[in-house]
Amino acid sequence: MHIVLIGYRGCGKSAVGRHLADRLQVPFYDTDALVEQLAGKCIRTIVEEKGWPHFRRIESEVIRKLALLQDGVIATGGGAVLDETNCRILKAHGLVIWLAADMRTMIHRMRGDAMSKERRPPLTHSDSRREAEELLEQRTTIYRRLADTCIDTTGKSIDEIAREVSQFFEKTVLSKREATCREIP
Repeated sequence: MHIVLIGYRGCGKSAVGRHLADRLQVPFYDTDALVEQLAGKCIRTIVEEKGWPHFRRIESEVIRKLALLQDGVIATGGGAVLDETNCRILKAHGLVIWLAADMRTMIHRMRGDAMSKERRPPLTHSDSRREAEELLEQRTTIYRRLADTCIDTTGKSIDEIAREVSQFFEKTVLSKREATCREIP
């Protein structure tokens, strides 16, 4: 079973995912990085040249392929959940953890990530705060519906967040295994 991290930009999916994978000694997969690798271009260029629908098609292909791989930690792009097929695949093959943060924290993290600014285009024509507010309003319902749990990353270190995710995963997986063992005669 994969651990799937969902949430908006700046909530910590990639940083926590890498740390968590190291901690659990499993592979780490970042869907945005894999899209870029598959396309041979950064997300900004993909979107500028062929638009968001093209990017989303590649993203869906990456998610389908990841579902077939050995278990690991998957950090999704913030909008991966906009595709219902992606949601079904992620839910069927993983424990879905919604990483959330307050608006101030997400904006601070996004502004501090120079690499993200270069490689990722804005999603709307609004400033970063307004864009985040608009998109969170659209996506929060989906994140809530898809997630097995939500972890607030505001004011927490990467290690603290990874520990929380790991504890939830262990508790959930162990309880499912125990239930299955009780069912077997």
